[in-house]
Amino acid sequence: MAKASARFTCQKCGAIHRKWVGQCESCGAWNSVSEESAPAAVPKGLSGGKGRKIVFESLDGKTEQKPRWVSGIGEFDRTCGGGLVPGCAILVGGDPGIGKSTLLLQVVGQLAAKTRCVYVSGEESVDQVRLRAARLGLSNADVALASETSVRDLVTTLDTADPPGVVVIDSIQTMYVDSVDSAPGTVSQVRTSAQELIRLAKARGFSLFLVGHVTKEGAIAGPRVLEHMVDTVLYFEGDRGHQFRILRAIKNRFGPTDEIGVFEMTGGGLSEVENPSTLFLSQRQTDLSGAAVFAGIEGSRPLLVEIQALVAESTQATPRRAVVGWDSGRLAMILAVLEARCGMSLAGHEVYLNVAGGLRINEPAADLAVAAALISAVADNPAPADAVIFGEIGLSGEIRPVGQSDLRIKEAAKLGFRKSIQPAGTASGGKPDGGPLAITKISHLRDLVAAIAPHAPTPVAASSRGRR
Repeated sequence: MAKASARFTCQKCGAIHRKWVGQCESCGAWNSVSEESAPAAVPKGLSGGKGRKIVFESLDGKTEQKPRWVSGIGEFDRTCGGGLVPGCAILVGGDPGIGKSTLLLQVVGQLAAKTRCVYVSGEESVDQVRLRAARLGLSNADVALASETSVRDLVTTLDTADPPGVVVIDSIQTMYVDSVDSAPGTVSQVRTSAQELIRLAKARGFSLFLVGHVTKEGAIAGPRVLEHMVDTVLYFEGDRGHQFRILRAIKNRFGPTDEIGVFEMTGGGLSEVENPSTLFLSQRQTDLSGAAVFAGIEGSRPLLVEIQALVAESTQATPRRAVVGWDSGRLAMILAVLEARCGMSLAGHEVYLNVAGGLRINEPAADLAVAAALISAVADNPAPADAVIFGEIGLSGEIRPVGQSDLRIKEAAKLGFRKSIQPAGTASGGKPDGGPLAITKISHLRDLVAAIAPHAPTPVAASSRGRR
């Protein structure tokens, strides 16, 4: 039998190197390569008689669809696609202290009335989990607790004829397989532990939650293949300075992706927010410049948020550009379009952009609202307080249509808005619930400048100002 040898594995991407290197050649991470024991080599030339013959089946076979487990927490069920599918594996990631353990304990506390639930913590003791449950008002929930890190013991316990319905593993980075010669949290241990637990969940038909730590870049720690092994990947996002938390579906084999659930962190745990648009706009001031309301779409839900911009003169050679909650690359593009197509130069100004409420926006439809906030800040003239703005900006300054405009307009009318600034090629949306909106359609970014700041002076470029 071939002898096991040592190998060097990157703990970030899982790439294997022949020797130790300071920087991984695959992902570029520094000091991420560590030595691990390689498994014995598989002999070449496998004979056909040793394996098991695979029996193929046709597509027209009948498959029994089991009902989903509905937790009763509407925002969570929405993000999962309507509930938990029996036999599914869900990976939940998020920053430390964001509320992952609190959310899952509340979920199993609600599901315990419908099925047997197991909560396994590798980071906390049973007493610590009980204290959290008491704070959340879940002391009477029929949830089985355990503090364990051995995957072999977990598989032996859960592999029965009467398995539980829901199992939570908090977290997968603390689990270890004793046959793998490496420390818990390494690529080999995380991959092997997840593979064994997911295989058991599929075989026995229980829903499996895996809590995953995230790196400083915001990605789930461990090999990228971990996200491919599970059925659903949920990211729990939020800013510690805000009480709002966003549960976002990055991948979902049993429902829509990019669906979100909005929660509010309170002293008694996480409470769901049924109308997040009202919450995000609750502190909005309508008489200030540099603010615009964006009508966005997150998954299947329309969402209204305020985009704030601040433009100030700078004495530095390279003015600062700071962005919170949006893509800094798209901000640079909009600034370039404003200068090249509208004659509004901001080269000598510092620009700060913020999405109020701690929400992260990835939709290109926010381009027009960002441009409106920037134009309003430069002209020191408030944008229309009763208007929502959405649309994508091209490099030539043209405004391109975006999808699902009807949902955006209906949500705006429901919250009392009376105007909509949108691309020219977008459908009007008829008369949404709550009253008709006065729709202003624009085809070029110059039209937006004329609508918000018709008499605003153009900022002077840094190159044309006198220097001392």
